[in-house]
Amino acid sequence: MSARAHDHYDLLIVGGGAAGLMCALTAGGRGRRVAVVEHANRVGKKILMSGGGRCNFTNTGTTPANYLSANPHYCKSALARYTPWHFIEMVDRHRIAWHEKELGQLFCDVSSKLIVKMLVDECEAVGVRILTSCAVERIGLDDDGRYRLATSQGVLRAPRLVVACGGLSIPSMGATGFGYELARQFGHEVLPTRAGLVPLTLSGKHLERMHGLSGLSLPVTASCNGQSFSNAMLVTHRGISGPAILQISSYWQPGDALHLDLLPGEDALDWLQRQQAARPAAELQTVLSDAMPRRFAQRLCEVWLPGRSGHRPMRQLDPPQLKAIAAVLSAWPLVASGTEGYRTAEVTLGGVDTDGLSSQTMESRQVPGLHFIGEVVDVTGWLGGYNFQWAWASGHAAGLAA
Repeated sequence: MSARAHDHYDLLIVGGGAAGLMCALTAGGRGRRVAVVEHANRVGKKILMSGGGRCNFTNTGTTPANYLSANPHYCKSALARYTPWHFIEMVDRHRIAWHEKELGQLFCDVSSKLIVKMLVDECEAVGVRILTSCAVERIGLDDDGRYRLATSQGVLRAPRLVVACGGLSIPSMGATGFGYELARQFGHEVLPTRAGLVPLTLSGKHLERMHGLSGLSLPVTASCNGQSFSNAMLVTHRGISGPAILQISSYWQPGDALHLDLLPGEDALDWLQRQQAARPAAELQTVLSDAMPRRFAQRLCEVWLPGRSGHRPMRQLDPPQLKAIAAVLSAWPLVASGTEGYRTAEVTLGGVDTDGLSSQTMESRQVPGLHFIGEVVDVTGWLGGYNFQWAWASGHAAGLAA
């Protein structure tokens, strides 16, 4: 059935991702006539691919401190009113088995398809109409205050419009800057955007020094601009990735100092002194190989440690040498040149300026009936389910008001 047969609604939602579907089922549950317009051939594509196909759907440790925004207070209201436990209740009601992986991260036991099915089923139960493969060609505001959407499936009209079409990350999944264009069309500021939760790239000698180490993983503490994350780092063909690097990438920009502690949780000098006392005959390289992958320890000794200290027994290293080695281990001097960009970024930093939006309802302060939710807004979460929780919370807030 074409959209022409149903071109009058209470609410139109552009974007059938996590935020859009949550908004739709919430508004539909209040008796609103809702249509979701999705340009892709199916809804929830980023949900489907997330968490290795198992969807890291929330984080039980969610707080406003887990988000980046020009206004760090903006996300507080929505997150307080729709918590991870609200979403878990819906997951449990649909009998979707889940588990905690680490650090409060919750995943489906079976498949992320179950989360999409749950959201679609909830939408259908309250009469929400979902239009897929429906491209929006033009959006305007009629004289009667209704929004008019000219789409590939006909004209849709409603007094309220929710923009939930995401950011620029992973364009292969259909991401575009359409939400930002709409914001500007209606007079909203859009803060500069950049890739977040993204691998970092190396160049020149920094990349050469890592040759042959691709695929190695080790625990690190990555620090930049006052933030630190302890987790795994993965060496790639083009640079470094892994949870610790993805996390710190949101705080790093080219030219910023990046500090990598290769002995997370340890005082490097104290650790070396203990090793020297316990294993005086062992070579430094051998000792380091017990704390990190052997090939990585060898390369560290070849390239970054002073002299030929890596091949010397621990007992031969004097206090100044131990101090110099500790300095490298606690602040490995790796210089990143850039990121892999939106192609592999999990999120987009920046977006619609929250100064122009209500934190209670996500509604525009300038244009009545216009709401912005999810990734298109200048609120970006850490890795680990926080961005889905923002999608649920902001979608719920708009769905209660629209």
